[in-house]
Amino acid sequence: MPHALDPQRAAQHGGAVMRLVDEIFPLVEGFYVDLHKNPELSHQEHRTAGAVAEWLARAGFEVATGIGGTGVVGVLRNGEGPTVLLRGDMDALPVEEKTGLPYASTARGVDDEGRDVPIMHACGHDAHTACLVGAADLLAGARDHWRGTLMVVAQPGEETLDGAEAMLRDGLYTRFGRPDIVLGQHLGSQPAGMVAHRAGPLMAASTQLRVRVFGTGGHAARPDAAVDPVVIAASIVTRLQTIVAREVSPSEMAVVTVGRISAGTKANVIPDEALLEIDTRALNPAVTDRLHDAIDRIVRAEAAASGARREPEITVVRETDITANSPEATAQVLAAHRAYFGDGYVVELPEPVTASEDFGAFGLPGDPEPVPYVYWFLGGTPHQVWESAPGQTPYEKLQAVPANHSPFFAPDREPVLRAGLAAMAVGALAYLGRGEDPVPTGGQAAFSAAEPPPAPASTAAAPDFAPAGGRPEFPATPAHGGAPLGGPAEPAVARPGDAAPYGDPYPAGPVPPGRVPPTAAYPDPLPAPGAPLPPPTGPAAPGTPPPPPAGSPAGTGPRGGHARVDDDEGEPTAATDMADHLGDDDPPAPPAPSAAPPQGPAIMAPPPQGPPVAAPPPPPPGAAPYPPGGDRDTDRDRDRDRDEPPYYDPSARYDSGQEPPQDPPYRL
Repeated sequence: MPHALDPQRAAQHGGAVMRLVDEIFPLVEGFYVDLHKNPELSHQEHRTAGAVAEWLARAGFEVATGIGGTGVVGVLRNGEGPTVLLRGDMDALPVEEKTGLPYASTARGVDDEGRDVPIMHACGHDAHTACLVGAADLLAGARDHWRGTLMVVAQPGEETLDGAEAMLRDGLYTRFGRPDIVLGQHLGSQPAGMVAHRAGPLMAASTQLRVRVFGTGGHAARPDAAVDPVVIAASIVTRLQTIVAREVSPSEMAVVTVGRISAGTKANVIPDEALLEIDTRALNPAVTDRLHDAIDRIVRAEAAASGARREPEITVVRETDITANSPEATAQVLAAHRAYFGDGYVVELPEPVTASEDFGAFGLPGDPEPVPYVYWFLGGTPHQVWESAPGQTPYEKLQAVPANHSPFFAPDREPVLRAGLAAMAVGALAYLGRGEDPVPTGGQAAFSAAEPPPAPASTAAAPDFAPAGGRPEFPATPAHGGAPLGGPAEPAVARPGDAAPYGDPYPAGPVPPGRVPPTAAYPDPLPAPGAPLPPPTGPAAPGTPPPPPAGSPAGTGPRGGHARVDDDEGEPTAATDMADHLGDDDPPAPPAPSAAPPQGPAIMAPPPQGPPVAAPPPPPPGAAPYPPGGDRDTDRDRDRDRDEPPYYDPSARYDSGQEPPQDPPYRL
């Protein structure tokens, strides 16, 4: 187990590294949109892999492609220290997208059985990949903050649960080095920007079985002269439901699902065989064995009971073990995330989930010296969708919002990407961050709000203003891209569509739990709307890239190959305006101040409260998913197309003035 840095120090390094995020965020956002519009099925991720490889090469990584098929590996060596592996998955699903997003996928492809199918990033792998290359770029541009080796792995075939094993068989660890720690993240249905951890078992083991039962074909008018495999298959489906209910202890988790059944070609023909595909989930290897034994017994018994003249065929198509996080490593990464994001954005899951992953294969289960790994969930549900969902508890809301693999799965783009970039970077810095030198943070205090930080040696007094409307205002926190509590205010960085440099993320009302209202001990660092911003105090952070001199040629910025990747003359990446690239009609936002960018991530949402699970059962079937009212526009609700999916209101997501990108602002 590698030695972890003090959480506060890891958060300080993270804040310094994330100072560069506004420079590359338009590229990361455009990369995400491009991947979402152009998804690729498992082991067909050729275009995606090429884009990842080019990005990593421009960021200074040693890059190898074709690992385990279409996998990509990038290695960046930066002196003595541990090796940290960051992993993201690239493949999409055969799902027809119904989100209504302006950049929704219309792609189609051919699956491994030769069928023409729609393709959609319905599981968030486009965000995983965009955050992976973005975090790698941020860390490459801040090498003075860390020591060691960064290994970036873009994995194919996660949806088929065989991509990780394929990369390992192709020499991932023997060719590129064995990591000391493996880190990864996955989008979930929690509120956008939430980071959810769990030590120990996190995700279930999974097995997919293919069953073929054989009958005797014949005319539909003469069933007495045939053995009908459709009836055998129907009996199997019904009987399988008794395994979990009657053969597994109620204290154990188990799932048996028949996801596919097919037989015959015409109504008046009794076929001679039927096909079933069965999916099992369990957290205990003994329970997995019990499920498989029961399935084998039931399938063969039903065939024999119907007089089948041939034994059924039962084949294991794919399987993966449970994903069980290292308790020690999880505690270390969790502490670093809490120190950076704050308690309101980081939660611990009370129980495992029944979904499955092949991420655990990177930990070499069964090896005498397994590799520790940490896998966490990153919330993706837009906050207005979460708040509008029926139910009072997180569990009830989780049952109502679109989940992974849904055709309506539409993560909230900017909060998800910004939180994902920060979570990846801070997780890596928990092990790579330098511990011997002071961390330059531009005069800012530590990010933790547990105790008031010491006042800087020389600071301007906090502006005195009365909140509009008499309601309480709250200090900016690192989770919202502002200064730490009690620290000097950083100048705002305006983005296209923002109404003002500072926005209050909380509605009128009482102070939310976990927040601190302005007091004498914690003055509000923000000036009144329209008031001039105080200059930042403290020396500029060492290593902070200075603004390019007037008249310097375009593309000669501090980020080398990434300072410029478009074809237009005279516009460096750091000043990229998404609206210009995307043809939006909105007026341009005012130019950002030329001072240093703000510290910490900018997650534009209030911190979610309470655990994401552990609550009473969900509402009964038939309940309206999102009742009208609340903060939704009544005219828009009245005029909405009746055929529009109930879970997603495209216009509601983009009524803030910033239109979603149509095409990426980069050209590979």
